[in-house]
Amino acid sequence: MPLAGATVALLFGLFAAWQSWELWQVQQAVAALTPTRVQAAQNLGGLVADLRKRIALALQDPAVQADMINGPSAAAQARLHALLPQASRIELFGPDLNEVLRADYARFGYAKAAQLVRAQSIAAMVRFEVRGSAGRQTLSLAAPLQDGAHLLGYAWIEYPFTLLQARFDALPAPHGGGRLELRQQGVLLLAHGGSAQPGAEDAGLPVPGSALSVRALPPNNYVVLTESLPLALLWVVLGFGGGIVLLWLRRRVFGATSFHFGEPTLADVMREQPQTAPKAPVMAKAATPTPAASAAPVALDRSIFRAYDIRGVVGTQLSAEIARLLGQAIGNVMREKNLGEIVIGRDGRLSGAELVAALGEGLRDAGCHVIDLGAVPTPVVYFAGFLLNTGCGVAVTGSHNPPEYNGFKIVVGGETLSEDAIQDLYARISEGRLKRADGGSLRQQDVGADYIERISGDVQLERPLKIVVDCGNGIPGAFAPQLLQAIGAEVIPLYCEVDGTFPNHHPDPSDPRNLEDLMLSVKRMGADLGVAFDGDGDRLGVVTPGGENIFPDRLLMLFAADVLTRDPGAVVIYDVKCTGHLAPAILRHGGVPLMWRTGHSLIKAKMRETEAALAGEMSGHFFFRERWYGFDDGMYAAARLLEILAADPERRAPGAILAALPRDVSTPELKIALVEGEHYAFIEQFRHNARFEGGRISLLDGVRVDWPDGFGLVRASNTTPVLVLRFAADTPEGLKRIQEAFRAQLLAQRADLKLPF
Repeated sequence: MPLAGATVALLFGLFAAWQSWELWQVQQAVAALTPTRVQAAQNLGGLVADLRKRIALALQDPAVQADMINGPSAAAQARLHALLPQASRIELFGPDLNEVLRADYARFGYAKAAQLVRAQSIAAMVRFEVRGSAGRQTLSLAAPLQDGAHLLGYAWIEYPFTLLQARFDALPAPHGGGRLELRQQGVLLLAHGGSAQPGAEDAGLPVPGSALSVRALPPNNYVVLTESLPLALLWVVLGFGGGIVLLWLRRRVFGATSFHFGEPTLADVMREQPQTAPKAPVMAKAATPTPAASAAPVALDRSIFRAYDIRGVVGTQLSAEIARLLGQAIGNVMREKNLGEIVIGRDGRLSGAELVAALGEGLRDAGCHVIDLGAVPTPVVYFAGFLLNTGCGVAVTGSHNPPEYNGFKIVVGGETLSEDAIQDLYARISEGRLKRADGGSLRQQDVGADYIERISGDVQLERPLKIVVDCGNGIPGAFAPQLLQAIGAEVIPLYCEVDGTFPNHHPDPSDPRNLEDLMLSVKRMGADLGVAFDGDGDRLGVVTPGGENIFPDRLLMLFAADVLTRDPGAVVIYDVKCTGHLAPAILRHGGVPLMWRTGHSLIKAKMRETEAALAGEMSGHFFFRERWYGFDDGMYAAARLLEILAADPERRAPGAILAALPRDVSTPELKIALVEGEHYAFIEQFRHNARFEGGRISLLDGVRVDWPDGFGLVRASNTTPVLVLRFAADTPEGLKRIQEAFRAQLLAQRADLKLPF
């Protein structure tokens, strides 16, 4: 045996010696990369500084300033082009930036608007930023144009990216391997050198006057033993030393006797081992699904397959059998994508237990492994998909709908199903294209503690706040109070007992009537704030001690200001129901505003497409990708809100902080009830027939009309058969004018409509 031990020790010593050599090479490369990185940052910084200096001098040119006295002019633009011949585009704007704030950003350019508003906010030249996709990148900035203290306007100047690329490519190759990278806020723009070590981190050296940074990454040498060279050398000594000692012991032991025994063979070793009978394998018990309760057959109704989830009335549109078929259809989609595991959960509705059992049965019929989370809010189902790495989940929930409703929110492969994908499920079921497969399984798992621990480990309040929490007897009542206590809030629960009949009020915080008890409780208890959640916990409502309902679009301004301090230039998405003050607020904080269609699935898809850091809807859905996972979560949004309020440097009361947010004269979401399916036809006809003078019409989702002082909107709800309307303006008179314009067009199409305004 000493010979075998010596062999292993010597081989380990050789391996440690090779690792020491590899590690030494990496450290030499890192040492060489450090001055190279500094040189690169200085070189690029010199280019940026030269461009900024030329721009500053050009903007001080007397001829340019004279041509700008009466506003932007072609003469001033031509003069600037002559002074800045390397610039590819130069645009001039007035001192109030009205044309920017009222622009159609999809055409104008979100990045350009953000730079101009930032220049206005800081009253100085902003830093250079790279914008555009690969192959179409440009380098641009914005700056005020001033004659002394008199503001004449703003200039936006763009240069070809090739200026920067040529300077970067001219840098010497890293000596000893490794790679130089030019990045902007984490996005790789250019790379120089060989392959880099996977997972290597370098905060980067900033390029002054720009949003760029230069990173130096070590070469991708195969180092697995340790990253400490002294420790690696110690292991070399131990390996070789141990091997030599074992050989010496062998020589001493066997060389001192007259008998020589060879090293034992494998057969010798086996004979010395005690013989024990092998254990029989333990077979896991197959889960036996509980049969769904018997009910009258329910025909498959296409109308429940909505734009971004499946939702209908239990007993007339939904049944256990439909849930089972839906589970099988979802399972088939999963198997086609080579996905096999899925989490499922339900809210507190009375029909939830039966539907989730049938759903799980259908998923198992398709050969899927099902993890049942029990009764949990929808965000906890989404969270479990990340925690357990399934990428798939179904929340059985009726959300904010009345008690007789229930439905399904579906995630497959990390994508929340919507529109065509939802209709594909209907087609599979209605056409009988469902496949069965063996191997399905079921197990239960509780992730509630993991959810609370994950959030409270990241979010903690700098000062205690007293909060009234109204869960409307929905499933958030079993989670939200504990979560907010865990982050440091003093919680006063209101209607937090889970009751699927919703005996106190409807769990829909977007309806101000459902917030009346919360407002009263906040005032009576002397609380700092009141928060409310919908039936499945993915929406948030907020009220102040003064009885003010803080609409979600104003909350989104606060969230955006916070997120953009850590992720400047990030895209912030909002839906068509939000105030016109939101886009300028996002721009002022250096973000890129993007208006999109209403619907949690549609918003999440757009977030993935644009890599947005934050999104929000007027309904109270908030989506954080910064520090979170990008799904809508009212409870997490409440935690982030309290974190911001508690960290106020002036220690203002939460009500005072929220009161300082930009506001307008606006309505909440107004609703007109119609027959199921009729609301879609109404909007389609309204899109073709409506005429509005002096307004900019958007048909992105329904009909939204923006005027300089406000907007109006009418769209079809995708969750209930209603028309949803919202109006906002700078003054009460403007609000009345906009409402009257919509009143005339709505009644012209259908005179019997009962308008709620």
